[in-house]
Amino acid sequence: MSKILVIDDEVQIRTLLSRMLGLEGYEVCQAGDCAAALKQLELHVPDVVLCDVFLPDGNGVDLVLAMKKKSPNVEIILLTAHGNIPDGVQAIKNGAFDYITKGDDNNKIIPLVSRAVEKAQMNVRLEKLENKIAKTYCIDSILGESKVLKDALALAQKVSVTDVPVLLTGETGTGKEVFAQAIHYNSKRAKQSFVAVNCSSFSKELLESEMFGHKAGSFTGALKDKKGLFEEANNGTIFLDEIGEMAFELQAKLLRILETGDYIKIGDTKPTHVNVRIIAATNRNLPEEIAANHFREDLFYRLSVFQVHLPPLRDRTGDVRLLAKAFVKSLSERMGRTITEITPAFLETLEQQPWKGNIRELRNVIERCLIVCEGEQLDIADLPLEIQNTHYEQSSGTSPDSFELSAMERRHIARVLDYTKGNKTETARLLKIGLTTLYRKIEEYKI
Repeated sequence: MSKILVIDDEVQIRTLLSRMLGLEGYEVCQAGDCAAALKQLELHVPDVVLCDVFLPDGNGVDLVLAMKKKSPNVEIILLTAHGNIPDGVQAIKNGAFDYITKGDDNNKIIPLVSRAVEKAQMNVRLEKLENKIAKTYCIDSILGESKVLKDALALAQKVSVTDVPVLLTGETGTGKEVFAQAIHYNSKRAKQSFVAVNCSSFSKELLESEMFGHKAGSFTGALKDKKGLFEEANNGTIFLDEIGEMAFELQAKLLRILETGDYIKIGDTKPTHVNVRIIAATNRNLPEEIAANHFREDLFYRLSVFQVHLPPLRDRTGDVRLLAKAFVKSLSERMGRTITEITPAFLETLEQQPWKGNIRELRNVIERCLIVCEGEQLDIADLPLEIQNTHYEQSSGTSPDSFELSAMERRHIARVLDYTKGNKTETARLLKIGLTTLYRKIEEYKI
């Protein structure tokens, strides 16, 4: 049930408004002055406040500020016997939902309160969503216990409270966008936009239009003005992934933004100003790109005011198990699967892999395992064949079991299946055994 606080020094008016709102199903509390109103606000946490402008111990227009400070999500409707434009304007500036005149606008009160309640409830939902996003993308939410990751996280934490450009370096799949989001949502710009663009996904011409926008008629097909991503990210953060792929000509425009905040849209004659924090990322060696005249040296120095290098997964000792378990939990919930056990052999096999695709590759492997797993336990047999082969090759000769003929046969069948990309008919032909026999051995060896 939505709560309404009615503030008026006249008892008859308070009673009348309370009765009207009570008949509409609202829970109503009352106050006769500013001091009592602030106590009621703290005690009952109403969704909407109906407040008289002239009160014995203060002014309702000023009270709006105090109430908004105590309860930012509350919506306040000011009522006055003698409305005037300056008070109305100031009330709205202070955060009031509306400002109406008593008597003349009585028929508007119930619909107005209904809209204000909807707005207040939306404010609460939005606050919860913002808190959830902040928790999801906070620096502490990035999983890993290895020293190299902890060092990178410490740097990200330090730079997040500043407004300087950040350059994230590291191999593909190491989580550069996750780091960029964490830096943004731990900064003073957290409630503003976070806009991500992959510079390698567009041609030079299209990337320029996407990033900086254009004016109508500036080129064939430009039928109307278009905002660029920098304008969309104004007062927030823009994440430029694969910055090393950006065309040399566009780098000058980016440098200009870093220096002045100004740029010119395609087809425009006057500059557009933005206040944007830039976080860039690359898996390239930018000093080498500079030497090859593929990247501007002055832009590099402006982007790399603060660098954070993200370590590859193979260097993050112990983190594979932690990440694998987290992926199993999150992905199984999303896929409606129930996994009660992950065998030690499964996790050990994952740790043996080089993970050239880093965290992204590990996540994809876990997702594939959950698709093929038929029970509630993840084991080696659920892993892709190439990973199974690597495991058996690495364990070969380290245990008496590895000398068994069945173990050698299993590895050989798995290799051929891998070679034929899972084509069992072709596998049976190459092995020179019947298809029924192959199916029996696949079942027997749990390949």
